[in-house]
Amino acid sequence: MVFTNEQFRIINGNVLTTRAIKKDSIDLIVTSPPYNVDIEYNSNDDALSYADYLAFSKKWFTRCFQWLKSDGRFCLNIPLDKNKGGQQHVGADLTKLATAIGFQYHSTIVWNEGNISRRTAWGSWMRASAPYVIAPVELIVVLYKEQWKKTSGSGQSDMDKEEFMEWTNGLWTFPGESKKRIGHPAPFPLELPRRCIKLFSYVGDTVLDPFMGSGTTLIAAHLNKRTGIGIEIDEHYCKLAWERINHATSQLHLFEGEKESHGEDNS
Repeated sequence: MVFTNEQFRIINGNVLTTRAIKKDSIDLIVTSPPYNVDIEYNSNDDALSYADYLAFSKKWFTRCFQWLKSDGRFCLNIPLDKNKGGQQHVGADLTKLATAIGFQYHSTIVWNEGNISRRTAWGSWMRASAPYVIAPVELIVVLYKEQWKKTSGSGQSDMDKEEFMEWTNGLWTFPGESKKRIGHPAPFPLELPRRCIKLFSYVGDTVLDPFMGSGTTLIAAHLNKRTGIGIEIDEHYCKLAWERINHATSQLHLFEGEKESHGEDNS
């Protein structure tokens, strides 16, 4: 099943098997894959063994590498570490895995979402015997395929000076997103893909999210004049994303219509 219009495309399929994405066709990938922390998704097992999780990651990393253009970028939103089911340095492991496949490493952005409630255990309370240290941050690992300098695309950037200065500082601070408000168990806020899209792609580029979820990356792509493609295994989330994107589209058109109207009134 595919939901599509001129500006975005939603593919109800499996990232490991879909044939709907052409090789060397994507300018930017922005995604937050399953974290393997036993979140209750409709159609995904989020409680794999760590070895199986890494094997799964290797498979979908390989597909993304094939889909990217030679100057394509990859913004990977992942945990720094995890303690559920055993301590694991997830960020380091996935970064190493991606570079072993062929991705080139550029930098890591630390997203300070300030979500102290993410804490799951204190360890030994006020004792040095076995305390848990958990940082309320996530990572956005920035990778690229062959060359960092972007030579394809329109060449048109849409950042202002303040955005460029703030976003090239690798510590980003903004809140996370509400599960209840979005209707998805692990949404990320619109601000995350918005920044990645404007900082690492040109107007008119094609942006892919291989774990689309509720469609936030595609909304950010549309609002910033990029073409968005999303892959999502669960049909319910595809329908949710379609509704959210169409709502955002209608709101944008309404806003643009009001701007044109005010312009006419002032002339």
